Amino acid sequence: MSVTLLSEETKKKQNSKLLVLKHGQNRVLVKRQRSYNLMLESACKYFPGISRDAVTLQTNELDVCEGHYVDITAEIWVDVIDLLNVIEVTRREEMTSPVSLPLRVDACRAISSPDNQSAPSRVSEQDSSKNDDKVTIKLVSPSGEIQTTKVSREMRVDKLIADGCKTLGHPTDFMAVQSVGAGMGGVIMKENRSISSYNVRDGGTISLLGQPQLSKKPVIYLYSPSDIDVSIKLFLIPEWSLSVIYPIVTTEDHGQRLEWNIRTHQDGSLTEHNSGLDVSYLFWEAETNLPRSPTSKLQPVDTFNPISSSLDDMDSIVIPVDKVTVYLDKSLKVLGLHTEARTSFITYWLLSFLKHEYIALRFVPQVAYERAASLSISPQPDVTTRIFMLFRGVSKELLANWSNAQMQAEKDVIWWANVVGVDLARAGDATLFRVLEWGGMEVLI
Repeated sequence: MSVTLLSEETKKKQNSKLLVLKHGQNRVLVKRQRSYNLMLESACKYFPGISRDAVTLQTNELDVCEGHYVDITAEIWVDVIDLLNVIEVTRREEMTSPVSLPLRVDACRAISSPDNQSAPSRVSEQDSSKNDDKVTIKLVSPSGEIQTTKVSREMRVDKLIADGCKTLGHPTDFMAVQSVGAGMGGVIMKENRSISSYNVRDGGTISLLGQPQLSKKPVIYLYSPSDIDVSIKLFLIPEWSLSVIYPIVTTEDHGQRLEWNIRTHQDGSLTEHNSGLDVSYLFWEAETNLPRSPTSKLQPVDTFNPISSSLDDMDSIVIPVDKVTVYLDKSLKVLGLHTEARTSFITYWLLSFLKHEYIALRFVPQVAYERAASLSISPQPDVTTRIFMLFRGVSKELLANWSNAQMQAEKDVIWWANVVGVDLARAGDATLFRVLEWGGMEVLI
């Protein structure tokens, strides 16, 4: 076997030909185009949701930017292109004309933000005295997409929500508007008030957030070759708080930590010591908390965050709803779920699936999920398998945006075992102390 080692000089030459285009949480490695127009075409190709006349390229990598995202113009493109590694792709649009769109304002919330946020944006320096009736704001979607828009100061909050959701392609009944201050929570705005009543200034940030979402029915099975006493501790990140647990035990740290003490039995049943209850599994659910920082903050690729979680054309599959049960049964089987667990999983989510024409779904890698909901079990299991599914509905009109995901649905489902990180042989070995957990969440964006 021969091994080729690349010199530092070779690596630099290769890197100089490439750069990263980033839009929201999505990143694409592309050729470094010397032509500004060709770079715009690449951005539109990989982020087709932004029209050619609305796309804007930004950077915060240069010292002159002072950490803020600023527009890159055609005039200075050739001067800066060799200095950049990542380019932010954003949308420039104005919401000025009335939009005929149904709005459920009772499901929406809103907030106003200081203008010192450093989230990616396109903000033109303006003399407000020359244009007192309008204000430029940064509108951030739950998935991190950023749109800069100029709106009337007298625009009502419910109108802003409706226009913003339409432009960003999100359903209004799932959205809320929140403005986030640095290091603090936001102030919820009322739908019947104007933007000016909240003193929103040029460059202020308003974040659109979905209603609190639930991590539904994670259940934990424990299987041991002999009866043993086991401690199971669950630790959640601040974006999650426990909402329901069974058997009931005391929670700590504002609902983000608990401990069960149980005795396992060879038939798979468990006895919880505090209550004396005999159960088949341990059960918990959690709801999302409003973030204390902008939702556009980039998360490490190996971290799962329930607030900013999403599905896209590259990491998911899309199938008609009438095929989802068979697909799931096959997938869950290769992920190590036994017949009862697969049946419970599918029937639990079936009603939610049937509300949609098509379903986009993916399974979260165990390493990423563990960072959001850490389990500490003593004695340590020989093998732990944690399966967490994200899904959302997709309408027929939007199928064109999911072409790759539809092709991935035709692949052998065994690929999910590699994505999640499952050792199927050990997970099914009855001579080992094994833990199996399954759960999921509907992503409402």
